[in-house]
Amino acid sequence: MFLQLLVTGLVVGSIYALVALGFVLIYKASDCINFAQGEFLLVGAYVALWVVTSYNVPFLPAVMLTLCLALALGVLVERMVLRPFIGEPVISVIMATIGLSSLMRGVTQLIWGTDTMIYPPVFPQEPVNLAGVVISQVYLWSLGLAILLLAVFSLFFKFTTTGIVMRAVADDQQAALSMGISVKKVFAITWAIAAMVAAVGGILLGNINGVNSSLAHLGLKVLPVAILGGLDSIPGAILGGFIIGVLENLVGGYLDPVFGGGVKEVVPFVILVLILLVRPYGLFGKEVIERV
Repeated sequence: MFLQLLVTGLVVGSIYALVALGFVLIYKASDCINFAQGEFLLVGAYVALWVVTSYNVPFLPAVMLTLCLALALGVLVERMVLRPFIGEPVISVIMATIGLSSLMRGVTQLIWGTDTMIYPPVFPQEPVNLAGVVISQVYLWSLGLAILLLAVFSLFFKFTTTGIVMRAVADDQQAALSMGISVKKVFAITWAIAAMVAAVGGILLGNINGVNSSLAHLGLKVLPVAILGGLDSIPGAILGGFIIGVLENLVGGYLDPVFGGGVKEVVPFVILVLILLVRPYGLFGKEVIERV
């Protein structure tokens, strides 16, 4: 049972890390928490499923098309939601993302309804036996793909020109402007990447559990992941995702039967409260002291 829960926790944690990456990128670039991140995930899951089932497009091309649409959606949201609020208080941008969250969820429910929709089989159906524990291949494929994407993004931010420019803007916008860097362009790229990683998370989760409108709630569950690792730390988001994913599944597996269920759902938020009390800037976040 422990190994089964551990593998499931690692899979869920890797997807949490992907979605949390979007939180961190947007926060680093604009000091804003995007409360519509879960809806980006939901839209990605629905669009990929719609393309596969309605047009009989193979899974991989459908994913690529979904990522292109997610990129366009991210840029559109940045232009329509973030850019008009440049120079406004951060709370104004946060409230705008909350409104965007409700709008996007309502539109997805209007188009696809609220019933759970199932992806056609994509990964091999034969389960794998690991140390006597039978594990579905969809879990292993999802874990491998999520880890691969996290590694690719880590290398992207460290070694590519665009990644270095994004880090420069995140560290000091004024200095970046003085060096001739287009901060607005970086904002657009940031939102595009945030939408794309959320869409990938939605597609992977959709293959595991199916897709319905409640999938958007994952955005709120991932917020503790970003805060645990540090809202300005990409490695922290990755590690935080695995920590909360594993703890959530272990606690749920062992304590849910004792308490009649529900314990698993509150674990991320208990961790959120504890980390805010003990280390409010997260495990890897920078402690910022502002002089007033």
